[in-house]
Amino acid sequence: MKISFHFIVSVALCFVVGVAHADSLDSLAQFLKSTRSWRADFVQVVTAPAKEGRPLRPKTSSGVFAFIRPNVFRFDYSKPYVQNIVADGQLLWLFDTDLNQVTVRNQAQTLGSTPAALIASAQDIASLSKEFALKAAPSDEGLDWVVATPKIKDAGLQSVRIGLRTDTGQALLSQLDILDAFGNRSQMRFERIEVNPANLAMSYFTFVPPKGADVVRP
Repeated sequence: MKISFHFIVSVALCFVVGVAHADSLDSLAQFLKSTRSWRADFVQVVTAPAKEGRPLRPKTSSGVFAFIRPNVFRFDYSKPYVQNIVADGQLLWLFDTDLNQVTVRNQAQTLGSTPAALIASAQDIASLSKEFALKAAPSDEGLDWVVATPKIKDAGLQSVRIGLRTDTGQALLSQLDILDAFGNRSQMRFERIEVNPANLAMSYFTFVPPKGADVVRP
């Protein structure tokens, strides 16, 4: 499954069911405060809205997601197709290896109220609350959940559920459930998580279009 530029930006980069409580907001606040950089493997399952007479056919992809706050991140999709999405602080790059095409846009004008901005850019609850309405949700699947709803109505995004778990006192992003404006649902699960990895350098977020690639600037 190839992930479209629009969908990446709208979606491109986190017990027993109980009563909603403030602890999940505390966990999110700790995650934002303590996680200055991050690297993890991910598995993404995208499900389109149901249509009459057509069964749901989820599409699965996987890769690596990394960021350094406040403004660089990178998605490297490896399966089933290779794609690279890199935000270098100024520009947002999407490289489709099959098409040998690079799409590049202004990062500040493109991201806005997106999951990437939510997770990789916000440095604390106060800054995040400027873009999203945040609400604690019931704990489920062993995770504390926060629902983030963009305050900008034309953000291309309906909501993001952020699932967090605590490991040895550290709040970790474990899952994102993203619902975009078209009813597409994307679930991202993170594994092999590295918090503040010492070997994650800014050079990793530099993208140079491959020689011969078609560069498109919409």
